[in-house]
Amino acid sequence: MKHSPARPRSRVYYFLIVALTQLSTQLGHTENTAVVPVARTNASWIQKHEAINQKARLGNIDLLYVGDSIVEHYDNQGREVWARYYAPRKALNLGISGDRTEHVLWRLDHGNIDGLAPKLAIVMIGQNNGGRNTGEEIGAGVTAIVEKLRTRLPATKILLLGIFQRREKPTPERAVLARANEIAARLADDRTIFYLDINSVFVRPDGTISRTLMPDFEHPSPSGHRLWAEAIEPKVAALLGDQPIPPQP
Repeated sequence: MKHSPARPRSRVYYFLIVALTQLSTQLGHTENTAVVPVARTNASWIQKHEAINQKARLGNIDLLYVGDSIVEHYDNQGREVWARYYAPRKALNLGISGDRTEHVLWRLDHGNIDGLAPKLAIVMIGQNNGGRNTGEEIGAGVTAIVEKLRTRLPATKILLLGIFQRREKPTPERAVLARANEIAARLADDRTIFYLDINSVFVRPDGTISRTLMPDFEHPSPSGHRLWAEAIEPKVAALLGDQPIPPQP
């Protein structure tokens, strides 16, 4: 007797979850999509989610980096920076391209952090909600992620990063993301939750974004990843209780 391959079964499961969530929304159970956990159904996303789960099951993780493609690109453009600053700290990259807050919420409940007890979780998510949700809604989505991490990982400190701005010049979407950051900043209690906004690394005083540091005005270049890591390193080291890694010569 032949059995169906695992991946098609997984896809049916994901489609079912999405359908049920969408039905709940249509019935008026919620209006803010940014806080409703939901899976994506494309094959590449499922594969990436399951790959993260496999790494999580191996354990021995002290640092989580939660986000979307901006974080995921530490596996590509930021690979050398990751190897210098995060790999030695037993880090796990939880970034998946295209994710919004609702997708991260779903992933956190479906394997990405199961059985883990990291010292620190760095979170930078919400940019992809910019064209779909208000600043208040995105802020609520970020808040929901932080609350879930606090519930699931009570001994883990959280470093919440302000959502990176995008587009070469100021746009209405930037104002939405800035409003979300204002709300997210209020979560910091400087005991278990800490907040940093390093947009000044990428956004010039005139409001334009450096093409050198963000070639597509959204994702950091290798140099952008280096400056990003350097900007947060003092806080990361303090929260992990280790020595700061010096800037790359």
